Amino acid sequence: MLIYGLVALQTGGGGGLPGLVLFLPIILLFVYMFYSQGRKQKKWQALLSGLKTGDKVVTSGGLRGTIVALKDDALHLRVPPDNLRVEVMRSSVVSVTTPEETAK
Repeated sequence: MLIYGLVALQTGGGGGLPGLVLFLPIILLFVYMFYSQGRKQKKWQALLSGLKTGDKVVTSGGLRGTIVALKDDALHLRVPPDNLRVEVMRSSVVSVTTPEETAK
């Protein structure tokens, strides 16, 4: 009986711990991806909540402009060279450059 138990442990016949060790890297990968996605989401939400008039932004569609008005879920951009006024969704903003950063 004892010999059968040792053989089962060596060959992995019982499942248990050796099976868990095989899935551990996959589990850790999912935990890391979930954690990093949460951090990105919080950073993006902070970026959107800090928008103000005068900020230069880039949208997900590649539109560059200066914020001239803010609404609840949208913002108005002044887009060069003809100073067109365009309304875009707030969630489409990808990056922000404040006037202080451009002066440096």
